[in-house]
Amino acid sequence: MAATEKGQSMHSALWWRDFEFQDGIVTVKKTGARLPLKLGLIGEVLSWFPFYFIVEGWRIKSALRTDGPKIWFAPDRPRPWYLIWSVLHAAGARIAAHPGEADAVFVFDDSTTCRPCNVPPDARVINRDCQSIEKSHVAAVFEQSFGYSLSVDPMTWAGPMVEKSELNGAHDGRVIEGPITAPKAGRVYQRVIDNTVPGGMVEDLRCPTMDGHIPLVIRKRRKIGNRFSNSNDEIECAETDDVFSAQEKAQLAAFTRAMGLDWGGLDVLRNRDDGRLYVVDVNKTDMGPPVAMQLDDKIKVTRRLAAAFLEFLGHPKPEPAKQAS
Repeated sequence: MAATEKGQSMHSALWWRDFEFQDGIVTVKKTGARLPLKLGLIGEVLSWFPFYFIVEGWRIKSALRTDGPKIWFAPDRPRPWYLIWSVLHAAGARIAAHPGEADAVFVFDDSTTCRPCNVPPDARVINRDCQSIEKSHVAAVFEQSFGYSLSVDPMTWAGPMVEKSELNGAHDGRVIEGPITAPKAGRVYQRVIDNTVPGGMVEDLRCPTMDGHIPLVIRKRRKIGNRFSNSNDEIECAETDDVFSAQEKAQLAAFTRAMGLDWGGLDVLRNRDDGRLYVVDVNKTDMGPPVAMQLDDKIKVTRRLAAAFLEFLGHPKPEPAKQAS
């Protein structure tokens, strides 16, 4: 989610300390992202809290279990707005007190690029090899996996193209006309994918993935004018087999392996003209479930992902928590 990379550690459980508030701007200390404190943002936060309190209940129940898996996160602890936080507690898992007692170590760093972190030599490590999610790297791996290109040469491409930041979560894309004579440093240039659907919307396919397996697909739709926004007008959950063919699932799995992505989220677009898929973004610290999703659907999606997470870990489903006497 970074507009800049500051690298401040977030291993304290006091997640509200991650933010600074000044002059109507909320600054995320870890990434440096600056969010204007507007009514829309306030409304999203307020709509998120009911789900947060439900997950807090799951977290408390998980603490009463002794059979759930324990995960150590490094260098940072996931905050409540990250998908893994809710999935972890829905699965009856716990955050380990130290790496030595963990069933797995999860490399969790909400930065576009990160350095390898120190982990116990015999530990199972999630996302150890996912060191970069720069847009240019994602596009290069995509071309290797799918056999066709998302990137364009902005100095020779004649027609509309997307210009956007290399950085994760900048949401600053815009459509410009090519060719151009002076490409900007830190920017990437890509095809404009026609992902329009009926109703004057564009549709992104958010694909949570674990070891290349996509348990479900979240269709995210927004008005064409807000193509590059992070706010959605419609959210719909779909079965993976209803969205992708067997060949497409195999290609997406090969892509995640080439990225070193054991856990994360893919943003996939389907081109209306020829039906081809394009992976336009990779999230190794993905947020969710989407704010615009109904509360009941958030719970259902999280529980399904929790079951898939336990299977991914090779861990049986924990027994129901015992009531405290």
